[in-house]
Amino acid sequence: MVAIEHAVAVVTGANRGLGREFARQLMERGARVYAGARDPGSVDLEGVEPLQLDITRPEQAAEAARVASTASILINNAGVSTLARVSDGSLDDIRREMEVNYFGTLNMVRAFAPVLAANGGGAMLNVSSVMAWLALDHSNSYGASKAAVWALSNGLRVELADAGTQVSSMFMASTDTDMMSAFDIPKHRPEDIVRVALDRFAAGELEILADDTAEGLKEALSQDRGVHAA
Repeated sequence: MVAIEHAVAVVTGANRGLGREFARQLMERGARVYAGARDPGSVDLEGVEPLQLDITRPEQAAEAARVASTASILINNAGVSTLARVSDGSLDDIRREMEVNYFGTLNMVRAFAPVLAANGGGAMLNVSSVMAWLALDHSNSYGASKAAVWALSNGLRVELADAGTQVSSMFMASTDTDMMSAFDIPKHRPEDIVRVALDRFAAGELEILADDTAEGLKEALSQDRGVHAA
């Protein structure tokens, strides 16, 4: 269980998309929110405390942990997609996705795990994606990085258990954010995804399936899907 009201929360990538919505709804639920972004001037939510934060830089993650030393909630939302294919995509793009989505999240975890422990254990939510379970003709590098986040969360759940830290991971399908703007497909509303995620996070769920697509894909993981992976 996670007490959001009166909590201090840190949200990465909080200047737009899901991150901005996480910050907004956390404030609505009574939390004090530090909104992390590479350019803190791009954070436009009134009432949050902008925090300069490039999660790929361990020294900035450490500084964020020093500033937000009373935090009991960490939302690891920041991420990037380059649409890279694993067979012939740019290795620079592939490395960038892993650097941001996996190693950046890991930087935040390492910086904030002691903070959460010192403040009673607290909780973290690591944003993954249904792409961790899918194979398409594009974005498979992104999927690999989000599968790494899934595995990271599973490992952290065990490693941080003695500190009393709840580690939740979140999965959702296409959502109407800048990352998905190039795709003309049905998309979920960020406010709906975040509302479900926070409700289930607060209730103590460890693997949060934030929409029907995520629920269906998780159920199908045990099926032999052969070459036709999507």
